[in-house]
Amino acid sequence: MDWLWKSACDIGRGIGAGDVDPVDLTEAYLEAASDHPYATRIYARFTRERALNEAIAAHDRARHGIRRGLLDGVPISWKDLFDTAGVKTEAGSKLLEGRVPAQDAEVLSNATRVGLVCLGKTHMTELAFSGLGVNPSTATPPNFNDPELAPGGSSSGAATSVAYGLAAAGIGSDTGGSVRLPSAWNDLVGFKPTHGALSLAGVVPLVERFDTVGPLCRSVEDCAELFAVMGHRAAPDLREASLSGTRLMVLNPYASDVRDAPGAAFQSAVERLSAAGAQIDTAESAAVDEAMQTTLSLYTAEAYGIWGKVIDADPDKMFHRIRDRFRQGADVKAADFVALWQRLRVLRAAFWNQAAAYDAVIIPSAANTPPNVERLDSDDDYFVTENLLTLRNTRVGNLMGACAISLPTGVPSTGIMFMGAPGQDDRLLRLAAGAEAALS
Repeated sequence: MDWLWKSACDIGRGIGAGDVDPVDLTEAYLEAASDHPYATRIYARFTRERALNEAIAAHDRARHGIRRGLLDGVPISWKDLFDTAGVKTEAGSKLLEGRVPAQDAEVLSNATRVGLVCLGKTHMTELAFSGLGVNPSTATPPNFNDPELAPGGSSSGAATSVAYGLAAAGIGSDTGGSVRLPSAWNDLVGFKPTHGALSLAGVVPLVERFDTVGPLCRSVEDCAELFAVMGHRAAPDLREASLSGTRLMVLNPYASDVRDAPGAAFQSAVERLSAAGAQIDTAESAAVDEAMQTTLSLYTAEAYGIWGKVIDADPDKMFHRIRDRFRQGADVKAADFVALWQRLRVLRAAFWNQAAAYDAVIIPSAANTPPNVERLDSDDDYFVTENLLTLRNTRVGNLMGACAISLPTGVPSTGIMFMGAPGQDDRLLRLAAGAEAALS
């Protein structure tokens, strides 16, 4: 059995049953990753010594029947904005070249405490500020379905490490779609928890009021278990999850105003959800539309507030298209920033009041499919328009404060996104488990 392609939870069960040894598995992942033709485009660096030491400890616990949980001994990857003690964490930017933190990020520490094995750090969009996954400053990971296409970002390497069988799961971050987009474009499940559900301590920030930590996985079960261990909490019960009797709201124009391939994939997925027992209605939301049209500067203003001095001190070290995005926030007035946040809170309340009768709101994870990297590299206007379109649908979830999850539709590089009300993470994961069964 080729364990490298199994889900994290299946691997965990295999370790518990004695069918797979954590040390052998970790060595196999490290060998496969280091020998892979795209190794240096997916992993920024390996944490080989740490991984083997953690695997040996997991092996010993399994041998003595004292495993710390289902995922004890399972090897995963971490996006290169999670601090790793004594190992470089550069967030995909030459501005942070040589940065070595003294301790692990809190979510990594929590995961290590229950026995997960840290394989290494994956490439990402520079400072996490693009949905395309293109990074000329360090490396652009290959899309799993076509290496010439964009992988999705900003958790690009996290997604491709899993899609190419080089990690059992990947941990990324999501500020405007950075977990869900690369998951959708590489046929994975990507979960963005409610903002604040997981600690951001030791995570290189982009926009702290929107930043979240989330897993990129082969299954909803994997997402649920990783969400639980990173938050030092119990995992939701997904047994016998079903769509029977559920109500789903298709949100237009974010479901209808999309390109042909994601539109057809979404429609096919909706038909399968309906056949599985979900009641599906279609609606529009003036609150979402207003938020999408008026609050983009909340991202750029805070991002520039965090990074402006660092960028302006050495601007030539930064990919110019990402640098230009940051600088869009330079002239946002503090009074406008406060007023926009106050208005956004009103819009969020109005939207969730409208959606209160539904178990989830659904739209395509992206309105487009992965664009060609070569064209993105050579055409500034194309890069900007594709990046904005790529992030459009996922950003709905961030602006509305939702927990959200992207599931594969069965059509390559397309996903369907489910959004739940803030704080309803466990409920959304259970619904997603039922949807996953219906879609497969």
